[in-house]
Amino acid sequence: MIQSMTGYGKSVLQLPTKKITIELKSLNSKSLDMNVRMPSYYKEKELPLRRLVAKSIIRGKVDVSLFVEVTGEETSTKINEAVVREYMKQLHIIAPDTSAAKCLEMAMRLPDTARAEREEIDENEWETIETNIKEAITNIVGYRNDEGKVLEADFIKRNNNIRELLNEVIAIDPDRIAGVKERLQKGIVELKEKVDENRFEQELVYYIEKYDITEEKVRLNNHLDYFITSINSDDSNGKKLGFIAQEMGREINTIGSKSNYAPMQKLVVQMKDELEKIKEQLLNVL
Repeated sequence: MIQSMTGYGKSVLQLPTKKITIELKSLNSKSLDMNVRMPSYYKEKELPLRRLVAKSIIRGKVDVSLFVEVTGEETSTKINEAVVREYMKQLHIIAPDTSAAKCLEMAMRLPDTARAEREEIDENEWETIETNIKEAITNIVGYRNDEGKVLEADFIKRNNNIRELLNEVIAIDPDRIAGVKERLQKGIVELKEKVDENRFEQELVYYIEKYDITEEKVRLNNHLDYFITSINSDDSNGKKLGFIAQEMGREINTIGSKSNYAPMQKLVVQMKDELEKIKEQLLNVL
């Protein structure tokens, strides 16, 4: 099965004094490009968080966000009482008629009146948060799997379309070869020259070999089979599918360059169109 690199996962945790929301968003990328946003209070846990996410996400541009909303009386910011009193004292000296309430209001706007006290992370609390992070990861992986199923259905459809067009190419190939023979014979008649039949046969064989697409048809058919086999494998490997698509493109291009036959070239253009749609979607596959 295949997995998309586009996904979204979310988990909400309600603690006694805070609400924590974990969000994971991912888009396609050549490698794992992770951006983590979290309160400075939890910064020491960023590296373990990155490792935890990387185990399941593997590849993609990933945004990991941990939002904290305080819902209780807990706060890590304290008023610096000594500084506030000193500010109020100085303000009263400058403006003795100012009330204490007004002095306090002005003092609180001045620098260093509040300080943030850093506390040690509660490991039990973090274990609970980590459980919810795993839940968000499970959700984003599920989202990616669902997106992968949509992509898989489209790939199979496009693959079958190319195979049908290839069968049409195979069906009209004898007419193309007959046309090559006819054009050569007509050219000789127009020259009004007597031709050595043996030499004519040799030239005919040369042109038929030059325009022969038997190998390309076989290889393209094999690539189509291998593409489906790779989709149905246990692991999702978008890079591998991309390599197979490149090989398919080479065979289709060679058929087009050798065809020298308008009906076949029309089919080649249609195959190229289907393949381009596959390549575009492969950019989103893990």
